[in-house]
Amino acid sequence: MVERVRLTEAAARVLAGLVARHGPVMFHQSGGCCDGSSPMCYPRDEFMVGASDVLLGYVGDGTPFWMSAAQYEYWKHTHLTVDVVPGRGSGFSLEAPEGVRFLIRSRLFTDEEAEALEAEPPLPTGATAR
Repeated sequence: MVERVRLTEAAARVLAGLVARHGPVMFHQSGGCCDGSSPMCYPRDEFMVGASDVLLGYVGDGTPFWMSAAQYEYWKHTHLTVDVVPGRGSGFSLEAPEGVRFLIRSRLFTDEEAEALEAEPPLPTGATAR
């Protein structure tokens, strides 16, 4: 399977610290307001994904990365890299008090990756992954 999302080393370190403090977490990329272009990190049991949300994959030590269906339609041709930079992101995301914020860096899939993706089954959604 083609990797759709990954972490930088810096983001992996921040994520590991968040998991140590909060337990299992998840990412959700909504594309809406409130830092909608930034991935939000939530305690896994405190955020319910919608039926149409798409599971892009897992990062770190098994942290799921979800995206809203509408956002996925815009970004389905891109590989996403979760990075972290200094600054304060949304107050809803777990890293906000840490003085850093997660952000997405993206690149288009190569022709080979795009071809391989076409042969893969559909991604799980909130309706099918339960």
